[in-house]
Amino acid sequence: MADRLRAMILEGDYMPGSHLQEVPVAEAMGVSRTPVRAALAALEREGLLDYVPKRGFAVRVFSREEIADKYFVRSVLEGAAAGQCARCGISEADLATLDAALADGDRILAGGRLDPDDLPAYRQMNNQFHRTITTASGSAGTADLVRQIGQIPFLSDRIILWHDYKLIDRSHDDHHRVRDAIATRDPARAEALMREHVSFMGQVVRRYLSSAAAPEPLRFAAEDASDDTAAAGEAPATSDGAAGEGNT
Repeated sequence: MADRLRAMILEGDYMPGSHLQEVPVAEAMGVSRTPVRAALAALEREGLLDYVPKRGFAVRVFSREEIADKYFVRSVLEGAAAGQCARCGISEADLATLDAALADGDRILAGGRLDPDDLPAYRQMNNQFHRTITTASGSAGTADLVRQIGQIPFLSDRIILWHDYKLIDRSHDDHHRVRDAIATRDPARAEALMREHVSFMGQVVRRYLSSAAAPEPLRFAAEDASDDTAAAGEAPATSDGAAGEGNT
């Protein structure tokens, strides 16, 4: 039950600020109140829900600063994982998994446009690529922390900017360059590329959430928009001189 509710929150079925009460949720899902009660408590412990006295639980509203901080932490962790993979080397099986993921992404983007029907496959590819690197780093703690951070809206593999082909295409190009840095055993480059890949996407997401394009429950205060527009107006250069627009 917790997995089902978590997925619904991350997918946006329950938007930030939405109230979740035991009886309506149980009725909607066709189960008793007991598993719903346990699931709500578990998701509160994970930080996805807040308890509101006399009103039950509400989907947590993450601030601009919280999202920025989570992206920073994730960029450091995933950068370190990529650097470790390059430093110590990865198995042929893991490299083959990265190559298969890259091939899937290439196929999805080959048409020069974003088909809504391709979003689930791109999500799966993106998640496989990142998970393979964190796991192959050999640090179970890093993999666990990245997974925990990924259980937060806008920080998971749920991609909200599927309308922007240029952004997604550049993000997938980042994937190729990270893979190459790992395969050629260049830890400094692998770490820098992955950190840029994740951190720039944080800027893009915050800019989106400050814009009129974002659904009202997700939108940041208007005064945040100017800050993020300036921050994301020009992508910082990656170590090979190309602007890095990452999509996690």
